[in-house]
Amino acid sequence: MSKPRWEYIYGINPAFEVVRSGRRELYGAFLNKKAMDHPRLKKLNTLLQRKNVPVEWVEKGRVFDLAQSKEHQGVVLKTSPYVYASFEPLLERERLLLLDNIEDPHNVGAVIRCADVFGYNTVLLPLKGTPEVYPSIVKVSAGATEHLDIAKETSANNYVKKTIEHGYKIVALDMKGTTTFHALRLEKIDKVMLVIGGEATAVGQFILNHADYTVRIHQHGKINSLNASVAAGIAMFMLGTQDT
Repeated sequence: MSKPRWEYIYGINPAFEVVRSGRRELYGAFLNKKAMDHPRLKKLNTLLQRKNVPVEWVEKGRVFDLAQSKEHQGVVLKTSPYVYASFEPLLERERLLLLDNIEDPHNVGAVIRCADVFGYNTVLLPLKGTPEVYPSIVKVSAGATEHLDIAKETSANNYVKKTIEHGYKIVALDMKGTTTFHALRLEKIDKVMLVIGGEATAVGQFILNHADYTVRIHQHGKINSLNASVAAGIAMFMLGTQDT
């Protein structure tokens, strides 16, 4: 099945970040004409005009039809599809983030948003078990997808094999982990790949077997698990952001 030649990105923040990043071709913008006086829509319109992007002020129903979501906030951009990064060049980075078995697009988008905040500008998505970077993921990430290098090239296990060959330490988040982030921060790790698993299916056994560290987040409550994106945010914060 061939990939579409374009897609419709929706939401105010994603629209701004798509335009600012300059990574995609921009074919046109559709804005809700009943919100012409909205300050942020006016600002976006000015930015689009500056970039010579055709703008149409349309009925709200037209915006919904294009977005296929109520979360459009009066904005839809017609753009080229998301362009994934090649994996090999990313092996120069100090911090890699691998999402293993995270199937929910909302969780993927939220993790990507956290990755941008905490300096993990390289995200690895397995070919199977994680969704494509669809417009819904762009929306949940608040447009962070447009500023990160995201690869979707091989299996989670192959990512791990390759990063081990390049001197990375593998840190896998696991409820039964044998160490804590407080202990791990005492270690001197130059290159690290953090692996986050899904809520229904955690990090795969192959990765756990090859991880240098399996790390748990200490919990006090009655509920025995955290949302994947919340756990990812805690893990990235505790491991520390990169300075470069």
